Amino acid sequence: MFGFLGWGAVLTSLGVGSLAFVRFMYPRVLFEPPTEFKIGRPGEYGPMTVSDKWIKALRFWLVRFDDRFIALSATCTHLGCTPRYLATEDKFKCPCHGSGFRGIKLGWQNLGANFEGPAPRPLERYALSLADSGEIVVNKGIAFRIEKGQMDKPGAFLPYA
Repeated sequence: MFGFLGWGAVLTSLGVGSLAFVRFMYPRVLFEPPTEFKIGRPGEYGPMTVSDKWIKALRFWLVRFDDRFIALSATCTHLGCTPRYLATEDKFKCPCHGSGFRGIKLGWQNLGANFEGPAPRPLERYALSLADSGEIVVNKGIAFRIEKGQMDKPGAFLPYA
């Protein structure tokens, strides 16, 4: 009654079902880097500097003014490319479509503000704090936006005297 093809179909169905069940037991896991990390002590960064030490690994600049630190996102707000800091022109310039963002010479209030190209908004700033060990802690999970007036909120910068 149940021929060779019938048994073959049943065994194939059971095999495929078993493979699906085994695959279900091992879900896909995406390992992402932590959003909060320590980047050194405040004294390691000179005044009025843009540190590109973290561009490749974590995509942000640490900018030190005379009285504060700011962690500035290195993700263009147009299409997500990584801008470059051009120290001679004092601006962050996106190589993809030419968006330009303000540098450090116009003050911390204007840092990262978009002024040329297709970028729709300024670069974001990440939360900064000081760990008990005295190291600077950056939290990329908390972003502050200039156009929303968040640049003075607690955590948007780290005071330094």
